[in-house]
Amino acid sequence: MKLLRLDRGFTGYGMLKRSSKKRDVNVAAADIVNKATEEAHIVKNPAAVALGRLGGLKGGKARAANLISARRVEIAKKAARARWGK
Repeated sequence: MKLLRLDRGFTGYGMLKRSSKKRDVNVAAADIVNKATEEAHIVKNPAAVALGRLGGLKGGKARAANLISARRVEIAKKAARARWGK
């Protein structure tokens, strides 16, 4: 097998290394500004945030209080099988 020359961008037996596509500096700058300002335009409804947090805070405790012990054991066994059954 013939070795390829390393001084012209070749790497061993493989293909020629290709540089990534070069982008215009102005296009790259515009992309950065667009990505940075996208997050600033997102405005969340404070009432919806509070309601979601309220449900999230009491969700696990409320579910556990409503479960009978047999169902809780069933859920725990399923979780153990998923965790250790691999």
